[in-house]
Amino acid sequence: MAQQKPQKQWGLTPPMSTSLPTDLDTTKNADLIEELKREDNYEGGEETQKRIKTLQLLNKVNLDFIREVGRRRRLPQSQIDPLGGKIYPYGSYRLGVYGPGSDIDTLAVAPNIVRREDFFELFPAILRKHAGPDAVTSLTSVPDAYVPIIKLVLNGIEIDLIFASIPSKETLGKDFDLKDNKILDGMDEPTIRAVTGPRVTDEILALVPEQKFFRTALRAIKLWAQRRAIYANIVGYPGGVAWAMLVARVCQMYPNALGGTLVQKFFGILKAWNWPTPVQLKDIEKGSQRTWNPALYAGDKKNLMPVITPAYPSMCATFNITQSNKAVIIREIERGSKIADDIFNGKAKWEDLFKKHTFFTHDHKYYISIIASCNEPDGAKAWAGAVESKVRHFIGALDANTKMIKLARPFTKGFRRVHRCENEDQIKAVKRGEMKYKIQETKTVESTDPELVAANGPGTATNNDDATPSVPDGPGTQTVYTYTYYVGIDPTALLEQTKNLDIQAETSSFKDRCYGWDKIDINKHFVEVVPCKNWMLPDDLFDLSAGEIKPSKPAKKRKFNGTDNAEESPTRKQAITSVNGAPTPSVNHGSETPVMTAQAV
Repeated sequence: MAQQKPQKQWGLTPPMSTSLPTDLDTTKNADLIEELKREDNYEGGEETQKRIKTLQLLNKVNLDFIREVGRRRRLPQSQIDPLGGKIYPYGSYRLGVYGPGSDIDTLAVAPNIVRREDFFELFPAILRKHAGPDAVTSLTSVPDAYVPIIKLVLNGIEIDLIFASIPSKETLGKDFDLKDNKILDGMDEPTIRAVTGPRVTDEILALVPEQKFFRTALRAIKLWAQRRAIYANIVGYPGGVAWAMLVARVCQMYPNALGGTLVQKFFGILKAWNWPTPVQLKDIEKGSQRTWNPALYAGDKKNLMPVITPAYPSMCATFNITQSNKAVIIREIERGSKIADDIFNGKAKWEDLFKKHTFFTHDHKYYISIIASCNEPDGAKAWAGAVESKVRHFIGALDANTKMIKLARPFTKGFRRVHRCENEDQIKAVKRGEMKYKIQETKTVESTDPELVAANGPGTATNNDDATPSVPDGPGTQTVYTYTYYVGIDPTALLEQTKNLDIQAETSSFKDRCYGWDKIDINKHFVEVVPCKNWMLPDDLFDLSAGEIKPSKPAKKRKFNGTDNAEESPTRKQAITSVNGAPTPSVNHGSETPVMTAQAV
């Protein structure tokens, strides 16, 4: 009798199971795909073709751009023709898990004759020339970002375009391989970070047994993480790259499993994971570049939930997870595990897994608002990005305040509001959260910078034809633009007892970080930190059409003799909304009841 051929080992350890799918697995996988379709998770064929044609256009533009640089360097045509170049998509598009409205992360690669300065000077104009009128509806260059980037909308598709010149290559022929570690020789740090995205994406795909089932599982996990508000690299949650690597590791453990089964195993494996044991898809390659090594680097040793990129030089994609974020992630994984098990036991449906978070409606009694403000729309946008990139540091400081705070949970999106004020008092009130003067519908905003690329916050935009429309000021009025980021607070028993949230030191340190921004204008850019109770939250955070209910103010307590306690004591009035015991002014957040906010520190 012939022996069964041994199955290939994927990853660092033998598989947990090589069992083939059962009828139940097949049914639940089909149910999952149908639910993902109902959730509008898949893009139509026509839109996908538009993406393909758009990438082909970018590739032509890149080649023409490189030739133009050659001409400006006065090279003979015989040297210009073979220069070569290529566009590499990565992220969700390359992984095959994009949906309607998804952006495309792309890398433009050029030989060493092309400099980064050439890219920002010449590429936009050549793109417009090739694309034709009205094809490029916005374009913003950010040359001094952590990794320089051009953010644009081409043919209705949002594209994040970064650039890498290969120092060791005078030409880029058909044999050029971005996965070759030798291309890193002579690269500066921004260029290494630029090529890391595509290299990581390709490694992930090469390290999973069945890409089809990996993609189904990853679509589900991404949707779950987004719905449960734990998908945002900039504020300390795993982003798309990290979630992809976590799913890929589970695929390695169950090489024959279908997508639905992989989702169930995903939650089971991670619920039992012994953090900070790292999640790795392969051994870490050694070389001249710095790689993740907790035995050697103190910063690496502090990683709470390390997920290590497989491409050299390996790094931790989850380095910024805080203690509170870890607690929230584990809590959501435990919830997901129970629901996934119930799905396979016939007690729940996939739609239950994807139910929206209850961050504002139910999860916390207290909140902190971080309000970035400016009187110019684009100035506010850039300033808000700088403030948002510092939020995780604020969360880390709050985590250290164990006397007052059990958990500090940042929300994954910001809220943009536009206000019109008539005097300085109104402007001051708006900077601290007043909603009375709001003149436009509130918009949710989130960072879309490519992961592992723009990790240190935004730089300054130039060549910007994507300016945020300004609201004209009327006679004697001034428009103020605010971006607000919310943090849910779980208090300790001491805080519940004293009702005095002392975060003066944490707030001062956070503000110092923000005001250390290299583009700061102290006459235009402001940030305030304002704590409040859940019933004081602005009305525009709640989707009433979807049945969300804003927390209500607790009923007044009665005295022991049974009479109404018509007026609360000064201590009760201060409640959680004082900072370091300081009394605070009344501010209206759009509800009928005036609320108290923290005094500026």
